[in-house]
Amino acid sequence: MPRSVLIVNPNASGVTPDLTVAVEDALRATGELETVLTERPLHAAEIAEAVSRGDAERIYIFSGDGGYNEVVNGLEADLPVGFIPGGSTSVFPRALGLPRDPVAAARALAVSPAERRISLGRVNGRRFAFAAGIGLPADVVRRVDALGRGGDGRRPSDLAFAWAIVRELAQRRGRIEPQLEIEGYGRAGAAFVANGSPYTYAGPVSLPIARDAEFDRGLDLVAPIEVAPLALPSVAARVLSGHAHDRRFIREHDLDRIEIRCDVPLPLHVDGEDLGDVEQAVFEAERAAVSVLI
Repeated sequence: MPRSVLIVNPNASGVTPDLTVAVEDALRATGELETVLTERPLHAAEIAEAVSRGDAERIYIFSGDGGYNEVVNGLEADLPVGFIPGGSTSVFPRALGLPRDPVAAARALAVSPAERRISLGRVNGRRFAFAAGIGLPADVVRRVDALGRGGDGRRPSDLAFAWAIVRELAQRRGRIEPQLEIEGYGRAGAAFVANGSPYTYAGPVSLPIARDAEFDRGLDLVAPIEVAPLALPSVAARVLSGHAHDRRFIREHDLDRIEIRCDVPLPLHVDGEDLGDVEQAVFEAERAAVSVLI
């Protein structure tokens, strides 16, 4: 029977020892299973790299979105990967259609798994599974990171993200000025880049942003050009609902490459992970990059 490796981030918001045991029990229906716990940032990437060089036939990751991002960056062989929800949001497995409950997701992957070939995004050499952004979306990620983690090491909830958006817009006094140049498309105030839909979730509510993005195609781009305070409610509603279609936005679908130059260094995020400030970013679609278990 297939040998599988389960990578677990014990500090992810939805991971507990009891749930880990239940997930392990469910996955053992697929064959021999080895569990490895992460111990530090980027450890999941190191484990995935080592596992993909060995004789395992599947990798599972029980973590949040940061752990998923590490695994897709660590893969060095074409192993199918199963993503089990273990974070406060867990965008990627939910977007792939898996149950939000980790044990139910593990059972689904064990009982009737199927493989789906999907694309990944890449920005300045770093892969991302579902979303990236420059400016406003990365500023929000940074605000949440600044809140720190609880005594148990867990990240703040979706409500903290929602509150961070409000605070960020308040600090900008409801205005978003053009501050970057998207080659071939023009100037914009921020850039949302999506590899699939939804871009994220707020609790049970999906926030599509790039509604037409698909995991088996290229990248989608949504970029508000300029936002004045009075227009902010309308623009925000259109962006979050995935209906940013009018002249206030740059919107492109199924792209292989997006080049962005910033007027000043701006924050960049991938899959909700802060990559620091950049003056230039090159986004590329890596088509048919990885097999995922669904």
